[in-house]
Parts: sequence; structure tokens; C-alpha cells
Amino acid sequence: MKLIHNTGADRVIDLMRPYLQQGKQLGCVTPTLSLHAFAELREALSGLERVQLILPPDDEALGFLGGEGDRATRNRLQTRWLANQCAQWINAKVDLRRAQGPVPQGAAVMRSADGAPEQVVLGSFAFSTDGLGLTPGNPLSLIQASESAAEAVQLAQWFDQHWTALRGQSDESSASRDALIQSLRSIGEHRDPFTLYTLMLHYLFRDSGDDMDEERIVKSATGIRNTVVWKKLFKFQRDGVVGAIDKLNRFGGCIIADSVGLGKTFEALAIIKYHELRNDRVLVLAPKHAVKGSHAVKGSGLSFCLLWANFIA
Repeated sequence: MKLIHNTGADRVIDLMRPYLQQGKQLGCVTPTLSLHAFAELREALSGLERVQLILPPDDEALGFLGGEGDRATRNRLQTRWLANQCAQWINAKVDLRRAQGPVPQGAAVMRSADGAPEQVVLGSFAFSTDGLGLTPGNPLSLIQASESAAEAVQLAQWFDQHWTALRGQSDESSASRDALIQSLRSIGEHRDPFTLYTLMLHYLFRDSGDDMDEERIVKSATGIRNTVVWKKLFKFQRDGVVGAIDKLNRFGGCIIADSVGLGKTFEALAIIKYHELRNDRVLVLAPKHAVKGSHAVKGSGLSFCLLWANFIA
């Protein structure tokens, strides 16, 4: 057997390509299933007569969208198309079986049209771009490949033993295959712009915390609760003020985007008053024609900007 360094001209994908020809067969066990790795071999995989695929039991661990090295390919915005293409390929070509637990290593068995092993790759790799050598991977990964027909037969027996051991799950395999196809189609389905926007907000702020604890956020010592503007606020407006103060402290900015008539002006005044009481400096930006007077709030400490705008159709 020989070692595969998986870099330069000595990559797993370069070893596999010559054997992935029309009418041939492939057996593969992998801990991940990247759409970007599938994209590199899509045409060759579509021409195979049969594919045996062993995957971990949980689809969420498959890493369909790849890793850090796939950022450039993700930016091509082909993920939906690739997901649908992969689902079609699995539906048409793949016999799927699930491992009982995590898959610690990968294997690829390339076979002739009659099923005879021709080449086998085995070791610390996966069906991913770094596993195929398309993007940088772990330099400590140990990957081996057969150098003769006898070695290919010997290594293929390892895959065949595991494939046979999982054959009693025919009903479960069918359900798992359908679940995998559905997972891919859910990635490939059309999503409206509003859904995309809310998903972006979710992933940006999901770890930021949603606890609007007024006692924690608004410092009582400032005396804000005794001011005229605070007492004029309704409960929902006070919640808005507390949320805005919290976001200003954590993210350095906030937009109050309530509908017309819900009291954005009074909320903004309360936020200004709170920071005035803290001896912070306040800068108010407004159109020139809207300014009837000016008042500079001077002090030491934090300097921040509150931007308040109304859009009139």
C-alpha cells in the first residue's frame, strides 16, 4: 500500500477520478457528505452503475455546506441547485445504509462494471473538499491506497463486511434514504426574501441573549424612573427603551423601527435622558429644517450617537 499526502498532485480526488467511469461501481463510507465535494465529482458520479453509501445515523452531522475552506464556493450561490442535484443522484443511484454510531474514518472502493475491486482508498478522510484534497486539510491525516489488485480485494473486504453487517436494516435504510433526500430538498427549496432576512438575523444574534431584565440593564441609580419622560411612557414603550439601551451597550447601535404613532419620539427622548443622567455625551443628528434649537449635553465617559428617522411615503 502507499500513503496519500492529499496535497498537490497526490490527492484523493486525483486517485479516484480515473476509476469513476460510466457503468462502474463505487462503495463509500464517510463521516460527512459535502455538497461542494459532490459538485467536483457530480458528472462522474452520475454515470456510475451503482453506489453503496454508508453514512452516520444523524443527517445534521453530515456537513452539507462544507467548512471554512468552502467559503469561496458557497459565495457562488449554487447551494440550492447542488442540494437538488445531490438529492436526484441519491434517489437514482445510491443504496444507503446507516452506521450504528459515529463514523471514525472514510473509505472509497472503486469497482469495475462486474463488481471487482480496482482501487481502494482508506483512512482519515471524508467526502468533503478537504477530504478529497481540494482544500487544505489536517496534515496529520493518515490515508492509504492499494497498489495492486490483491491489495484492492483485501481492503474492499473491510467495506463489504460492514455493508453486509448492516443489511438487516432494509426498512430502516429506505426510511433513512428518504430522510436524507428530504434534508437535501429542504436546503434546495425556494425561500422568500423575508425568510432569508429573518434567518440572517437569527444566525447573527442567536447567541446574544434575549433577556430583557430591566433591573440589570437600566441602572436605577441614574434616577431615570423618576423623570417626567419615563413616567409618560406606556409599558410597551418602556420595554422598547430597555431593549434599545441593552443593544446600544452590547452592539454599539440600535434602530427603533416601530410603526407611526407608537411613540418613537418619546422612546428616543427617554434613551437620551438616561444617558444624560449618566453624564454621557449625546449627539443627536437630524435634518437642518427639523432643528428649532440646540442643547449640548456635556459630561465625561461614553460618547454615542442616537439616530432617529421617520420615513414619509
